[in-house]
Amino acid sequence: MIPVTDQLWPQVGLLLLAFALSTAVGVERRLRGHNGGPGTLAIVGTSSALFVMLGKYGFADVVSEQTSYDPSRVAASVVSGIGFLGAGLILTRRGAVVGLTTAASVWEVAAIGASAGAGLWSLALAVTVLHMVTTFGLRRLSRLLPGPHSHVLLDVSYDEGRGLLRAVLTSITGSGWTIRQVNQEHSATPGRQDERSATVTLELVGRHRVDTLTTSLSGMDGVRRVEIISSGDLE
Repeated sequence: MIPVTDQLWPQVGLLLLAFALSTAVGVERRLRGHNGGPGTLAIVGTSSALFVMLGKYGFADVVSEQTSYDPSRVAASVVSGIGFLGAGLILTRRGAVVGLTTAASVWEVAAIGASAGAGLWSLALAVTVLHMVTTFGLRRLSRLLPGPHSHVLLDVSYDEGRGLLRAVLTSITGSGWTIRQVNQEHSATPGRQDERSATVTLELVGRHRVDTLTTSLSGMDGVRRVEIISSGDLE
C-alpha cells in the first residue's frame, strides 16, 4: 500500500524522531567511550521504527473482516530470522566487540526490503536516505566529539627480562592512546630455553593513526613482532 499524503509526512516525522533520539543516545555512548555510538544506534532505532510502521500500515490493503490470515506474520518472521543473521556477524575478539554496525545495517536492510515489498516505498526510501546521513554525516560528527575514536586490539611480542613491557606501555600512552586492558603470555624460544619471549595483548582506544603507533613500537630494540588483531571505530 502506498501511503496517502496526509499519512506520509506524520510517518516520516516519526522516523525522524526515532533517528534523532537514537542518535542522542549514541552520542552519550560515544562521550563515555563505550561501544554502540551514534551511527550504530541511529540505524537500530530507525529500523525499529520502520518495522513497527510496517506492521501497522503495510498490510491495510489486504486485511478485512473476511481475511482469515494475518499477513503481518511474514514481517514478524523476517525480524526474527534476520536477528539470527545479525548475531552471527557480531564477534567478540579477546573482550572487544566488532561487527556491531555491520549487523545493525543488515537488520536495517531487512526493514527496508520488507517495507518496499509491502508497498511502503516512501518510508523505505526515507530510511535509506537516513542511512546515508548516518554513514557520511554522523561518522564525521563522531570524529568531532571528545573522547576516544578508534578501538584497537594489538599483539606485541618482545624479549622477556629486559624491562620492555614498561617501555612499550609508556610509548603507547605517550602517543596519546588509552590502554583499557593488558593480557600477557610467556613462552620459550623453541630449542633455546634460555631465550624467553612474552606476548602482550593490548586493548587500546584513541584518536590517532594506529599505523604510526605500530611503526614506533616495531622500531624498539627487543620488540620482535607487532600485529594488529582488529581496528575500527568505537561503534
